[in-house]
Amino acid sequence: MKPKTKNDYAAQAAVIKALAHPTRLLILNSLKRKETCVCELTGMVGDDVSTVSKHLLVLKNAGLVAARREGNWLYYRLICPCVLDFTACLAGVKKR
Repeated sequence: MKPKTKNDYAAQAAVIKALAHPTRLLILNSLKRKETCVCELTGMVGDDVSTVSKHLLVLKNAGLVAARREGNWLYYRLICPCVLDFTACLAGVKKR
């Protein structure tokens, strides 16, 4: 196996950076249940469509979600469900 390079770790850090927002974690956990329209996510998150769309773009650019268009709406799905294992692990970390 080839040793990892700094660029490999930079790519991993970019994914972790995408996770580093409570709204994005909420979105990811919602998408584990089903593909969801931006309009539904907006109501659940409590932000406007523009703000939710920006969060989704960050997650999409990190390779965590994918989108498909249906009429005027975009529907998002989780394409990297193992990331939720990481967030579950973090939930077990106790603050000192």
